[in-house]
Amino acid sequence: MPVETIRQNIAAIRETVAKTAKDWDRNGDDVKLIAVSKVQPDDRIDAALAAGHRLYGENRVQEAQQHWTHRKEQFPDVELHLIGPLQTNKAKDAVALFDCIQTVDRPKLAKELAKEMEKQNRHLPCFIQVNTGEEEQKAGILPSELDDFLTACRNDHKLNIIGLMAIPPVNEPAGMHFAMLSQMAQKHNLPELSIGMSGDYKKAIPCGATYIRVGTAVFGERDYT
Repeated sequence: MPVETIRQNIAAIRETVAKTAKDWDRNGDDVKLIAVSKVQPDDRIDAALAAGHRLYGENRVQEAQQHWTHRKEQFPDVELHLIGPLQTNKAKDAVALFDCIQTVDRPKLAKELAKEMEKQNRHLPCFIQVNTGEEEQKAGILPSELDDFLTACRNDHKLNIIGLMAIPPVNEPAGMHFAMLSQMAQKHNLPELSIGMSGDYKKAIPCGATYIRVGTAVFGERDYT
């Protein structure tokens, strides 16, 4: 995909963000665009980098290593967020590669991340992923467990929890879940909210999104074959 196409895609998203934010008395600059590069070919990632974009999200550690180990050396200002489920045995690699972990979702993982951050002297900002729809197949702490889990992350593990992240159920109104997560973040004085993807990020902005995670609207449709 040509650099100019991806540049135009990014510009269009930012324009939409700015307009939507203004409609809700927010500053569009307070909403950061995470370009989700999972399952994207090298030429599209390179095009986004050439277009000047520097904030990216990946779902899996191994794929992120393939995409970003060499590119982060070439572009030291790239900021890389883990936005997919993290296995505890991948915590070491995740702490080494990523700049933010958005999917802290269980005590065992929180403990392992804290251990690796201390060992590597890389104290990364983190989000807690909340399973707002309480879906059995989906990662995330249950809403009823958030208070105790956040306390443990802060006090027992000394993690730098800066916000909450969620992926709403596909068959329910996204705005309802965004609003629920926003209320949780306000209750705990957490400034960051990672909500909204390609199909629903406009609904996330009125609810206080500070990060939106957008893949296909930036890079085009993924080819999983």
